[in-house]
Amino acid sequence: MPLPICYLNGDFQPLASARVSPLDRAFLFGDAVYEVIPVYGGRPFRLRQHLDRLNRSLTEIRMTAPRTHPEWEAICLALIERNGGGDQYLYIQVSRGAATDRNHAWPESLAPTLFAYTSSLEPVARILLEQGVAAVTTADTRWARRDIKSTALLANVLLKKLAVDAGAYETIMLENGFLTEGSSTTVHVVSGASIHTPANSHAILPGTTREVVIEIAAQLRIACTHGPVSEAELRGADEIWLAFSTRGILPVTRLDGAPVAGGRPGPLFARLHAEFLSTIAGLAGTPAL
Repeated sequence: MPLPICYLNGDFQPLASARVSPLDRAFLFGDAVYEVIPVYGGRPFRLRQHLDRLNRSLTEIRMTAPRTHPEWEAICLALIERNGGGDQYLYIQVSRGAATDRNHAWPESLAPTLFAYTSSLEPVARILLEQGVAAVTTADTRWARRDIKSTALLANVLLKKLAVDAGAYETIMLENGFLTEGSSTTVHVVSGASIHTPANSHAILPGTTREVVIEIAAQLRIACTHGPVSEAELRGADEIWLAFSTRGILPVTRLDGAPVAGGRPGPLFARLHAEFLSTIAGLAGTPAL
């Protein structure tokens, strides 16, 4: 649920009364990038990595970063505090700004629109951790630059609705017989005692929670590879996990109506998830950057 105070172009104000121009290019073209950052105990999680990815997305759409990392940190911490602290998730959006007319080619003089707000971050329901979630598969219908965290998310919206209509939690996408990612998640496939995930490329978003999984796996001495994951490997997996900012790591226990292995969360998930929670707890009171 959205919390009452937002940040818009330098001002903290009530979200309900915040306004931007209908000529803003985010509204007309989806010409904007964004980040979603979990907040635990009033502390943004992996803030530096999220801001690094934000700047990378800005570079890829030919925009200059409008704020430094310390400036964003100050904005984020003030916004979190104004909304009561605790567990939240923070949404940051940078649009190219509003022009005087609708033109695909933007004028160079535009001032970017900076917007941020927070929502309450509810605990992950225990039943999801104990029983896992269902997923469906389909062809990847998105554009060629999925590594840019763009607000132009129509394909993702339709893919997520495909899952909802099927009574599932997520849609996992395949391209030319290989795994890409979920409609709003990265996907990890466990075979034997190893974790496999597609390598970063233009085909997938470089996930920040995905990197946490990789780091924790290294700490636990669990093998983790990055490269092509075939559809056959996905369907024959011992475990499948989803990783994303607002829910951490979730196990997939049914895929296209069929059970994944035994149809219950697997032992590697239990180890990784426990360590993930310990990682979050260990950061309490430490600097965000």
